[in-house]
Amino acid sequence: MSEEHLTTEDFDYELPEELIAQTPLKKRDHSRMLVLDSQTGEYKDDIFYNVIDQLNPGDALVMNDSRVMPARIYGTKPETGGHLEVLLLNNTEGDNWETLVKPARRAKVGTRVVFGDGQLSAVITKELEHGGRMIRFEYTGIFMEILDKLGEMPLPPYIKEKLDDPEMYQTVYSREIGSAAAPTAGLHFTKELLQKIAAKGVHLVYLTLHVGLGTFRPVSEKNIEDHKMHSEFYRLSKDAAQTLNEVRKNGGKIVATGTTTIRTLETIGTKFNGEIHEDSGWTDIFIKPGYEWKVVQAFITNFHLPKSTLVMLVASFTGRKTILNAYRHAVIDKYRFFSFGDAMFIK
Repeated sequence: MSEEHLTTEDFDYELPEELIAQTPLKKRDHSRMLVLDSQTGEYKDDIFYNVIDQLNPGDALVMNDSRVMPARIYGTKPETGGHLEVLLLNNTEGDNWETLVKPARRAKVGTRVVFGDGQLSAVITKELEHGGRMIRFEYTGIFMEILDKLGEMPLPPYIKEKLDDPEMYQTVYSREIGSAAAPTAGLHFTKELLQKIAAKGVHLVYLTLHVGLGTFRPVSEKNIEDHKMHSEFYRLSKDAAQTLNEVRKNGGKIVATGTTTIRTLETIGTKFNGEIHEDSGWTDIFIKPGYEWKVVQAFITNFHLPKSTLVMLVASFTGRKTILNAYRHAVIDKYRFFSFGDAMFIK
């Protein structure tokens, strides 16, 4: 099938519901890992702690250090007493946030919402698509401290179990708070495994991309070319860019942890004609079959939702048939899927 005429249906696959992981493993690095060679289409079953065998001295392992906010808050409308659930997505400017509000029909422009004991309130300033609302918050004190008291960790809708320890939905290296969902490929790493990888001579490099609205938005268009990607904020420091350029110069490979890291590196590569520079800004890059990869040479990723932009991203690296064939094997072999599920190493 021509890659110019792919539809959303071309990225569908059968997934029994019982394979959707509801809880994380107690030992993060004991998840399974399917190692896929994108050139030959061959794959093998492995365990994540053996990821070190896929990395060579002089390579760079790049990770997204964004930290998930307790971004789900519950409020009431003082005029009516009606309840609203607000999910914070992007801090656009000052105290203005892009959010998802449920039920959206009750959240008209001008609506006032009060949270907790009233130390936090908000006014809805603009209606967006898909239940999205722009909100301006009003409060006394430090916003993130108030959010820590009032907010809940926003687990994806396909996870029905309550999380015993919210830290299990954070990577062990998370530090830059601002995401509405975890960059989940990194959940498999332990501090000990990262120390072993560094001791092997692999450069550990961090960047930031705050995961936003797109995580919660399915592809509804039949033709994938018609899908509009969300924007997310990213940042790559001068030191990180310098390390990546040295790795490239010395013949090491750049290995990305997760699709958010891929999107950041490829955004920068696209912007600077294949070169890597210190940079920050907003990206809405849509990586799909036909895309020419510029920076990333191998990556770690989880198993993604059928018909999602993330399956399309992976397919652009491996080829559509190769990734769907690997997914079929993962289903037959009962791998665990999605956020708390197993991993792939794709080279």
